[in-house]
Amino acid sequence: MRIGLDLGGTKIEVAVLGDDGAFHYRHRVETPQGQYRKTLEAVVSLIHQAQRHIQAIRPEWAQVGQAPVGIGLPGAISQRSGRVKNANSTCLIGEDLQGDLAAMLGYPVRLANDADCFTLSEAVDGAAKGSQVVMGVILGTGVGGGIAVGGRLLQGPNRITGEWGHNMLPWPMDEERPGPTCYCGRRGCIETFLSGPGLENDYLTMTGERCDAREVVVRAERGETAAATVMQRYEDRLARGLAAVINVLDPDIIVFGGGLSNITRLYQNVPVLLQRHVFSDSVETQLVKARFGDSSGVRGAAWLGL
Repeated sequence: MRIGLDLGGTKIEVAVLGDDGAFHYRHRVETPQGQYRKTLEAVVSLIHQAQRHIQAIRPEWAQVGQAPVGIGLPGAISQRSGRVKNANSTCLIGEDLQGDLAAMLGYPVRLANDADCFTLSEAVDGAAKGSQVVMGVILGTGVGGGIAVGGRLLQGPNRITGEWGHNMLPWPMDEERPGPTCYCGRRGCIETFLSGPGLENDYLTMTGERCDAREVVVRAERGETAAATVMQRYEDRLARGLAAVINVLDPDIIVFGGGLSNITRLYQNVPVLLQRHVFSDSVETQLVKARFGDSSGVRGAAWLGL
C-alpha cells in the first residue's frame, strides 16, 4: 500500500492506494491560504491519518515501516537550491518543502509537479496504460503537462519537463502577436490562449461580454456565431500548440485533464486540424480524455514510489 497526497491551491487531498490501484482511504481539507507553516501542518496531519488507517487494516505495517509517500505540488523543486519554484501557491516559493516535511515526519517523501503526477497516473493504469510515450496535458486555470516513458516520469535537470504552456503559441497570426501578458512575465504564452481564462478573454474581446468558459461552449453548441468563432479559434490554437509538441516528442498518446478536457468536440475536431501542422503524412498520436479525471493527481502522487 502507498500514500499519495495532492497539494493544491484550494484543497489538499490524501489517499491510500493498493498495488492494484484501488482506493482504500481518501480525505481532503481546505488549503490554508498564504500560510506555509499551516500548510505543512495540514499535510503532515493528513499523512498521519492515512498511516493510521493503513495500520488499522494492515497491522503488520507497524512492524515493517512506513508506507511510501508521494506528494504532488503546484510547482517544482529546484535542482540548484532544493527549494520550491514556479508554484501557483506563492507561499511555497523559496521554501524547503521536502526538507521541512522530512524533518516533521522523520522520513523522506517524494515530490513532483502535479501535472507530472496526473501524467504518471494515466500512464500507469489510466487512459494511456500500455503506451510507451505519454504526454499529459492539463487544460484548466492554467496549461501544464508532463511526460512519461515506459510508465515512468521523464524529468530533466531543470524539472520543467512537459511545460509546453510557457512556450510561445506556434505559427502565430498577426492578430495574435505579441499576445496577452502571462504571469511568468512574457507575452504570447500558450497558456494565455488555451487556459480557461484565455478562452473567456477571447470571448470577452469579441463580444464585450464576460462569460464562463463552460457557457461559451454551450452557446457555441446552440449556434451562437461569436461563441462558435471563439471555439473554432481555440481548437485551431490547441492543434498548433500540440503539433509543435508532437513534432519534437512524437508521443503515442496525449491525455487531456483539467476542466476544459470535458469539451467533447475537442476530441473530434483537433485531430483533424493536427494534419495541417505535424511534420508527417499522417498523425497517429491519439488524443484521449483522462480516465481518472480529478483523481489522477492524488493517484499519480501515490505511484511516485514505484
